[in-house]
Amino acid sequence: KLERTERLANWLRLGLLRLGPTFIKIGQQFSTRVDVLSKPFITELEKLQDRVPPFPTSLAKQIVEEELGRPLGDVYEEFAEDALAAASLGQVHLAKLKMTGEQVIVKVQRPGLKEIFDIDLKNLRVIAQWLQKVDPKTDGAARDWVAIFDETARVLYDEVDYQNEASNAQEFAAQFADTEWIKVPKIYQQYTKTRTLCMEYAPATKINDVEAIRKMGIEPDRMARLAVEAYLQQVLRYGFFHADPHPGNVAVDKGDPEGKGRLVIYDYGMMGRIPDEVRGGFLELFYAVFEKNSDNAVKALSKMGVLVETGGDLTAVKRTADFFLGSFDERVDKQEKERETNKDEYEAEFKKQRTKEEKKARRKQILSNIGEDLLVVSKDQPFRFPAELTFVVRAFSVLDGIGKSLNKKFDIGEISAPYARELLIEDNPSSLPPQVVARQRDFQRRFDRQNKAIVNLFKGPDAIEEIAEVVRAIERGKLKIRVRALEAERAIERVAVMQDVMLKAMVACAAINVGVVMYVSGMLIQAKVAFGVSAAIGLQAIMAQGKLSKLVKKEASYSGAA
Repeated sequence: KLERTERLANWLRLGLLRLGPTFIKIGQQFSTRVDVLSKPFITELEKLQDRVPPFPTSLAKQIVEEELGRPLGDVYEEFAEDALAAASLGQVHLAKLKMTGEQVIVKVQRPGLKEIFDIDLKNLRVIAQWLQKVDPKTDGAARDWVAIFDETARVLYDEVDYQNEASNAQEFAAQFADTEWIKVPKIYQQYTKTRTLCMEYAPATKINDVEAIRKMGIEPDRMARLAVEAYLQQVLRYGFFHADPHPGNVAVDKGDPEGKGRLVIYDYGMMGRIPDEVRGGFLELFYAVFEKNSDNAVKALSKMGVLVETGGDLTAVKRTADFFLGSFDERVDKQEKERETNKDEYEAEFKKQRTKEEKKARRKQILSNIGEDLLVVSKDQPFRFPAELTFVVRAFSVLDGIGKSLNKKFDIGEISAPYARELLIEDNPSSLPPQVVARQRDFQRRFDRQNKAIVNLFKGPDAIEEIAEVVRAIERGKLKIRVRALEAERAIERVAVMQDVMLKAMVACAAINVGVVMYVSGMLIQAKVAFGVSAAIGLQAIMAQGKLSKLVKKEASYSGAA
């Protein structure tokens, strides 16, 4: 069985290689998911990170000379014949600068890359348009697949411009200039053009090579936490982040002053930028999760553009947020207690998968608490997925896979909670302890409420008069109160679908009868038309019946009856 799995994994890798750069990127995404794929698949897909078959060195030299506009020997005293590594979009060669004698890395783009992207992305756009039409959006989220595709295409095209990558690297280095545990290799701008890039040679160990990291005397768990912290800083503090943090682009060395290990980050072609409004919402969402405040969480989601006003019931969203914030807090507390009790035993294996009975019990618990609310959210579809967050989600997924390869009980949520406390400190210039800052924020909220109470003392008489006017309007029958009866709404929806099924079935039967009469009367052409109409309407009736069955099944599922 193992041999068969290894053959299948090898076949998958070779298939992705044949499909080209776009699909190699997809393979790189899954190469970190040690908690999802078996070891043979991980081993094969990891080869897509930096061991893609290289193109001829003679062609690489030709591209470098064309881009620099002069012979290779005028710039580089030495240029390695064998590629040091090769990935989806290019390969790197070790070289020595003629002017300074420094060892550098020369990155060369694969020939014809833009043309390949043009073809692949044109086909993938068709798939995105198809997904836009067929996505049922039954989870309450209205995704814009075309916008997500456009954001992906933009980032991929940016990645094939090495001058853009050089600018990204310099901006990223400036962000972390004072961070000793992050290394950004220096870029030699004068030797960097659209298809070739020259950078400092900074050898390091891939972050998912646990044994090698341990032999260096570095704690893998610490590096996993630093990787998450670095990424949270990129997203929440700067709004400019590395969108492709797979193990081929993130490594570890001992170049920090304390020798505890630092992150060496390569490849700045695929970067993401979050608008200030979305980043501000992200930050507020972090505060809300830390403070377990569902109202602020909902406001933060609205600010990010994830939650939009559709005229639906936001109370259901708040109750759902309350439930999941409580569940998250309980999970983090439980994991911390288990880790404190016996850290080695706790981190020895991946999180145990729930049994069928445990999954059923958990589902029943969720539905008993928020089943009705989930139905409302599913119907109103108040959630959107901003295209700007496409690569944020992707990078979190990759980091989660890297973390689990370093620590089997790695949990991004658990690591992120303490970081929220640090963000609270950053907003306070006095740099007080997190508990004090949290209390200050709580005191500020209470103080604001007291201010409102004082203002309301003066507004009170006007408010009483307004209430009296409302009561008089009710007495005169001039005020209409709208009450949302959710069960009645669903019943009306079911009745509407049932009526549609019955009407179409009746029309189909009538068309059959007409067709039979015409056939008997010798009107063959008209009879065929009638039979065709009957078949078309009958098919619509069957589809409507399927829609009704799904509707009933969905309601039973959310109510816990199924």
